[in-house]
Amino acid sequence: MKTLKDFNFEDKRVLIRVDFNVPLDADFNVTDTNRIEAAKPTIIKVLEDGGSAVLMSHLGRPKGIRNPDMSLGHICQTVSEIIGVSVKFVDDCVGEKAEKAVSELQSGEVLLLENLRFHAEETTGDVDFAEQLSRLGDIYVNDAFGTAHRAHASTTIVARFFPGQKCFGYLLAKEIEAIEKVMRTGEKPVTAILGGAKVSSKITIIENILDKVDHLIIGGGMTYTFVKAQGGLVGDSICEDDKMTLALEILEQAKAKGVAIHLPVDVLAADDFSNDAQTRIVAVNAIPDGWQGLDAGPVTLENFKAVILASKTILWNGPVGVFEMESFAKGTVAVGNFIDEATQNGAFSLVGGGDSVAAVKQFGFQDKVSYVSTGGGAMLESLEGRSLPGIAAILEP
Repeated sequence: MKTLKDFNFEDKRVLIRVDFNVPLDADFNVTDTNRIEAAKPTIIKVLEDGGSAVLMSHLGRPKGIRNPDMSLGHICQTVSEIIGVSVKFVDDCVGEKAEKAVSELQSGEVLLLENLRFHAEETTGDVDFAEQLSRLGDIYVNDAFGTAHRAHASTTIVARFFPGQKCFGYLLAKEIEAIEKVMRTGEKPVTAILGGAKVSSKITIIENILDKVDHLIIGGGMTYTFVKAQGGLVGDSICEDDKMTLALEILEQAKAKGVAIHLPVDVLAADDFSNDAQTRIVAVNAIPDGWQGLDAGPVTLENFKAVILASKTILWNGPVGVFEMESFAKGTVAVGNFIDEATQNGAFSLVGGGDSVAAVKQFGFQDKVSYVSTGGGAMLESLEGRSLPGIAAILEP
């Protein structure tokens, strides 16, 4: 696996695929700079070696239309402030204008290209478009894990034009190593905590990780499909009736593989899906009609705590309650605290996948776990055991 450490970038123009798909407010100010900050070490390595950096990214979904609201020009000043270098900008990513801007770039300078997705050829993986991009660098670096699961021109196809002159950036390399630790090389016992609303959205992950984990904690809305499948009463809780047979099969598979599955035993139930609803603690398999489970109960959290603190490798994918409502966030916060304590005790902890990352940020756990993945869809596809085209393209000769 070639990384930045395998190259000296002196006098080289380095074409770097970054993920600067950041949120903007109504005045086009960047409201979350995490993705830019995450790319900084890779860019600085190139500059410190004496090279120049040509940054390419998408922003939003312009669908091949030049939408000024989605111009990367809006973020250029923020990138400059974070990198600590005045970043130049060119309002296209291919063609004469882009090539001229690159040709004038000096060692130690950074150029940000315009939104790749202003060209429909980016998302279709067009070879000619990728070839035009390849003219803008001597070496190609992919540091955009968030788009590594897409076979787009800038993430996958362009790598063909850099035989022996391509590598992973620091961020993408860290993402790969983090997933490897959970899926292959992690110290045992390995525990996966899967939450979220639906079994159907996690089935491929569950089937793939059963051979890799010792413990599987199941929380959130998908709890009730498992509980009802075993004859429990779940009241008005979210439940996929058509997935109950599948839930029973998962329990059987886990048993056959020696994986301990931990389901909630009690829940915080509410008489309405509302922050102001009446609540009470009930057994998970005895939720009355008109009530729905919206968070993990106290006995459940004690059980989860014991498993998490005994773990050496932890994957957290999905909240264990409706954390967006303060009344039902306690369980997810508690799980975050347990993982924090386990991490302080030497465990490796990886958080990945939309809602769990959102919860970690909301409750301030970013610096209390070992690694927070920057890629939602890419992370999930990795956990499902799929080969990511953006990674495979760098590994090819």
